[in-house]
Formats: sequence, C-alpha cells, structure tokens
Amino acid sequence: MILITGAAGFIGSNFVLDWLAQSDETVINLDDLTYAGNLENLASLKNDARHIFVKGSIGDAELVAQLLAEHQPRAVVNFAAESHVDRSIHGPEDFIQTNIVGTFRLLEAVRAYWGGLADDAKAAFRFLHVSTDEVYGSLGQDDPAFTETHRYEPNSPYSASKAASDHLVRAYHHTYGLPVLTTNCSNNYGPYHFPEKLIPLVIHNALAGKLLPIYGDGQQIRDWLYVKDHCSAIRRVLEAGRLGETYNIGGWNEKPNLDVVHTLCAILDQLSPRADGLPYKAQITYVKDRPGHDRRYAIDASKIERELGWKPAETFESGIKKTVQWYLDNQAWVANVTSGAYREWLGKQYGA
Repeated sequence: MILITGAAGFIGSNFVLDWLAQSDETVINLDDLTYAGNLENLASLKNDARHIFVKGSIGDAELVAQLLAEHQPRAVVNFAAESHVDRSIHGPEDFIQTNIVGTFRLLEAVRAYWGGLADDAKAAFRFLHVSTDEVYGSLGQDDPAFTETHRYEPNSPYSASKAASDHLVRAYHHTYGLPVLTTNCSNNYGPYHFPEKLIPLVIHNALAGKLLPIYGDGQQIRDWLYVKDHCSAIRRVLEAGRLGETYNIGGWNEKPNLDVVHTLCAILDQLSPRADGLPYKAQITYVKDRPGHDRRYAIDASKIERELGWKPAETFESGIKKTVQWYLDNQAWVANVTSGAYREWLGKQYGA
C-alpha cells in the first residue's frame, strides 16, 4: 500500500491511473480538492477497492498521522502543491502554507511513523517528493541544461516555495535519516490538465473562438514532458533510486512557447478545423509579459537514464497529438472544469 498526496490533481491523478493499470497495490489518495483537484479525473476508479480517497490537507498533521497508522503504507509520494506561477504572483500566501508549511508537517508525521516501524519495514520505506525545474531559476540562451547539482535560484513565489520544500526534504534525510527521494521535472502536459496552463488553455480557447494569449514575445523556452512519461519515471525512482538523491526528469524537448502554440493550432486545423476555414493561429494575441518571467528552462535528464535506465517514450510530436485528441474526445470534462460545475458535487459531498 502507498499513500499519494495531491492525487486528484493533474500529475497525481495520472500517476494513480497509471499505477493501478499496472499494479494491484492499494493507493490511499489524500487531496484537499482545491481548485485544481478534481475527482472527475479518477471517475474510472469510482468503484475500485484499490483506490481509497480521503479529503484532507498535508498540513493536517493529525489526519496524516491517522492515515499512516491505519494503513501502514510502504511509501509516500508527495504531489501536493500549489503550482501555478501566475496565482503565486497574485496570492503567494497559499503557496507558502501548502508548499512549505504543508511539506514540513507531512515530513514530521512521516518521520514519526517511519521511526516506529519494524527494522525490515523501516529499511524498505520511501518518501518521494515531486518538485519542479523552476527551483533552478532561468537559463541563458546558450547555457547548459539544469543538472541535479545546479544552484537553486528561484524567481517566483511559487518556485521559491518549492525550493524551500526541497531543502526541507533534503534536511530530513541528512538530519534524521529519513529515506527520501526527490524528483525535479520539466513542464508536463497531457490529459486532465487544469485549463489555466498554456497547452490546455490554448486548446480550450481555440475551440471556443477566444483569443490565444501569448506573454511578451512568446520566446520563453521550456522543456516539455508528457505526463505519462513523468509517471513512469517516478515509478522507476521509487523502485530503484538511491536514497537522498535528486533525479531530474525531462522530455528532451526544448520549445519556445510561441512554437508550442503554433503546433497546437496546426493540429487543431487538421483535427477540428474552424467553421470559417481560417487557421486557429489567427486567434493569437500578444499580452504584457508577467513579472519575473523566466526566459528558459531546460532539464538534463542524463542521470536518471544512466543510473535507472529511464528515458521518455514520447517525443513532443507524438505526445502533443495524443494530448489534443484527448481534449477533443473529453469535451464534457473540459466543460465541467471550466464552468466550475465539478465543484457543485464537491460542495454537496464535502462542504468545500
């Protein structure tokens, strides 16, 4: 049995679905169901006894301790985080509370649980912390990609809060011996992505006939990682990663944002053309750049390939086509998320 936090969000829900597609090991899903947490992502598991959902926060130390004592998981995988840079600029406190204080309280509960395990269970236990490449700051055009030893230089409240959480995880390994693993990933894309991030936002706005907003000149470069590749990498790190180590997970797909948008428009032109025959790129509009916008991220994923034999299965071209097709095939999910309708059930069920 494993405990997964934040497992109703984009990456967490994909991880749960992939995990249970390959294993009968039970998953306890702890998620506070904030705006990006959506149980519709896991609708296919509604009557699956292998998936136990608990609504709650990683900051609720009493609840976490209760779950650990009751279910005795062999591992904790921590996806729980506030993760949207724009939201962190307008309202940083939620990021401090969840990403820093929440991670601290989770670590404290896990440390107490782990300390009470029998020697064999204690040796087998793992705490895997999922983080981001944004903790490393921004790269120049010709700088080498981020490696695991790159200095932390976070530039937004979001990335600063994730950097702090990474440092806490490291400290709990070196100070207390907690058997931790950390992964830092590049930009994910794929099914169940909340439509405020670039790729799902562009798909949604394009189909709705809305403008496709591009920050600044659109030349900000990101490394793109298909979410199911990310999930397979986390499984591999959990299985065989060296304790206390960090593993960078990337897709080897550096793309300027504007190129990504043009690619999405071209795929939509092919799969769901506009009724008036015009290309979707006609909807592109440029907006004022956001404060402190990092110019380039790039992940060097050599270490995880060298040590653990992992590399992404999808190219950007194959992954992005699958992603667009998924959104076209799942318009009801998109409508419920963008309208907020999915939260009506949440309010009735949990008073949230």
